[in-house]
Amino acid sequence: MLAVEGVASAYGRIQALREVSLDVPKGEIVALVGSNGAGKTTLLRAISGVQPITAGRIVFEGRPIERLAAHDRVARGIGHVPEGRQVFGPLSTHDHLRLGAYLRRDASIAEDIERIYGLFPRLRERRRSAAGNLSGGEQQMLAIGRALMARPRLLLLDEPSMGLAPVLVDEILDTIVGLKAKGVTVLLVEQNAIAALSIADRGYVIETGTIVHAGPGRTLLEDPKLRAAYLGT
Repeated sequence: MLAVEGVASAYGRIQALREVSLDVPKGEIVALVGSNGAGKTTLLRAISGVQPITAGRIVFEGRPIERLAAHDRVARGIGHVPEGRQVFGPLSTHDHLRLGAYLRRDASIAEDIERIYGLFPRLRERRRSAAGNLSGGEQQMLAIGRALMARPRLLLLDEPSMGLAPVLVDEILDTIVGLKAKGVTVLLVEQNAIAALSIADRGYVIETGTIVHAGPGRTLLEDPKLRAAYLGT
């Protein structure tokens, strides 16, 4: 579904990505793990179009998209749940979901909002609450729900477990697995590498802007050298 081919990106003189290549097959969960500052968030931003690239290609469903604006990539079928949720504090939960469908002109928006409420019942309870008054877990559910309202075929998830209690982390991971079962392809960036690789079909390890290891998620998880170097023991 997605092919990243030799992508490089920089912030001024700081080289954030160096010839990064990876594949995301249709219907899979692919995890991208690595330490803080390794380039994980930059790569997701480059794929969704909010971070320019200086070299390489990004091909989505057989078509190059690296020259498309971010909103055009959303229209093509790419959703992005950014690091830190990025919700609008004064805006209600319900209006956030409507905002997620901004590019749509079909008659099924209300139906899809109900589907999101079914996926995250707590959002239904807080539908009139300002997003700034939601808990961290509720804001993460809202950020995912907002992205899903655009009906993406590829969902980019950046650190969905950040700052959440362990029980909520498990709930979010279960939701990601459930999205895969519904046909959504997922590229998951996670600081919690063990949790990410435990649900991933395949994984990539990035270090200082370069992919250094790749393989099935379970294989990476069980490799003692990788665990010692990147995942903890």
